Parts: sequence; C-alpha cells; structure tokens
Amino acid sequence: MTAPSSSPVWLGIDLGGTKILAEVFDSNWNSLGAKKKKTKAELGQKIGIQRVLETGRLAMEEAGIDPAGLKGVGIGCPGVLNLQTGTLVKASNLSWEKVPIQRLLEKEFGCPAAVANDVDAGTYGEYTHGAGKGARTVLGVFPGTGIGGGLIYEGNIFRGRKWSCMEIGHIQVVPDGPRCGCGRQGCLEAVAGRLAISTAASAAVLRGQAPWLQEHIGSDPADIRSGALAASIEHGDEVIREIVQQAFRCLGQFLSGMVNLLAPDVLVIGGGLAEAMPDLCLETLEEAMQPKVMDALHEVCNVQLATLGDHATSLGAAAWARHEVEA
Repeated sequence: MTAPSSSPVWLGIDLGGTKILAEVFDSNWNSLGAKKKKTKAELGQKIGIQRVLETGRLAMEEAGIDPAGLKGVGIGCPGVLNLQTGTLVKASNLSWEKVPIQRLLEKEFGCPAAVANDVDAGTYGEYTHGAGKGARTVLGVFPGTGIGGGLIYEGNIFRGRKWSCMEIGHIQVVPDGPRCGCGRQGCLEAVAGRLAISTAASAAVLRGQAPWLQEHIGSDPADIRSGALAASIEHGDEVIREIVQQAFRCLGQFLSGMVNLLAPDVLVIGGGLAEAMPDLCLETLEEAMQPKVMDALHEVCNVQLATLGDHATSLGAAAWARHEVEA
C-alpha cells in the first residue's frame, strides 16, 4: 500500500533485546508496512544502531511511503533514557551505552523523533489502542528477556524530569540474591525474568527432570525461550511448570505492592512469557496477588492480558511521537 506524501504517517520502532520491529502507520493507525530484524546485540553497539536505522528504512520502503509524508518517528528502547538529550544512557541487556538515539533518528528520517523506554511505549500502545484503552491510570508490566514497567497517568507517560523511570525489574526483591544484568544482586528481573527461568530450566534438563525439553530443545538457556517453555509444560514437564509458576508468584507478590502504591484502573500484563502461557500467567499472578492487595483495591484494579502482541511497542512509540509532535 502506498500513502501519498501529503498524508501524514508515523513510524514506530520497537528496539528489543532480541528483535527490532519497525512499523509505519497512517493517521487512523492502520499499519501500512512493517519490517523485523534480529537485534544481534553480540555484534556490538555500532552495528546494532545501523540495524535499527536500516529496519526503519525498510519499513518505509515496504509501505511505499514518500519520506516527505513522514511526520514523526518514535522508538521504544530498553534501558534508562536521558529525556532532555534523547540519549539511551544504558541498556544492560544490549550492552549499549550513551547512544544519542533521538538525534540519529532525526538525522536519518528528516523529521521530529520521540524516545521512550520500550515498556513505556508498549504500555502507551495498550492505553491508546489495547487493554487499557480509556483508563485514567494504566500500569503495564512486560516480563520477557527482562522485566519492564510502564505507567500512563491521565494520558501521559509517567517519567522523571530528566530520566525515564519505572525500572521495576531492577528493584531488589531477594537480599544478596542472584546477580542481575545491571550488576546488582537480587533484582526482580534476576529471579523472575525469562533469562532466570531459562537458566533454571536448563539446570532441570541437565538433572534429567525435563525429558521433553531435553529431547526437543536441549540445555542451552539461549534456546529455552518462552514458546519452548510453554511447549515443555504442555507435554508434561512438571518441573518446568513449577519453575515458571514460581517466577510468576514472585512477580505477583511484587505487583501487589505496586497496586497498593498506585491503585491503577488497569494492570496490563504483556511480553513473551504472558503471550506464550496466558492462562498460567494470569491465574498464577492473581493467586499470588489476591492475599496481598488491600481489600479496598481489589475492585479498583482490573488485571488484563495485553491485546496488541508484538505491535504494542511499535504502535505505542508511533502514537507517542504524534503526541509529542502535536503537543
């Protein structure tokens, strides 16, 4: 599909730990074209940035868009952002530091660029077009490679004056617990993130406790992704179910505190783990949260699975770019 240059279009980019997704939207949020690449963080920061820009260009080509029609580009990035300079300060799971991502995007695409944390962007997408649509306060939590949090309050992403925030994956939940990618110990991400689950599952394979996983996937944690975990559970590897449920219980206990603190109208759960095991995820989280959420808040907070899937962050990043440009 081709959009003439006079028709405003918006580009949204989802920079994740394992994939880059760029998607072009018209003003009614119809997707005009998309491209996806593996992030390949092991190739280094310079090549990674080139892959981000290339994916955006290819999405524009796929959509058949005249660059003059591009009104803004938004990107959701993992890690901490300096919002005043548009810099990705540090992305632990990518080993990237001090990337002037806003300036690079504006130079590449010749239009205003807006940067957001990836889970902020995903939560904003769910707020504008998904499970949190119309709510006053939406708390988004996306357990995947890491565990990210985002908060939308009265139509705006909740952020610090200078920095992005809601780094819930790096709040300590186990004193002197496992080492996290951020360098600290006992973070929520280190005990309940997908990498922690995959590492525990790998150990179960080596102990001979997960026969289906051993036969079909093996013991390399890099290969034990969300879909493999779900399949393992479906085929009877009970120890894998226990490992996953324990991670969800830990996350649920943590989230009960967030609900008591913020009283969100909607708590949106997204990310690869939730998408692969929606029923197990939601049931275990609600079971863990129920006794710890204040009685008065049980009816206030509605726990929902994200509805936009892979498109949440790319759509949210594009929508946030439009919000910033039009503001």
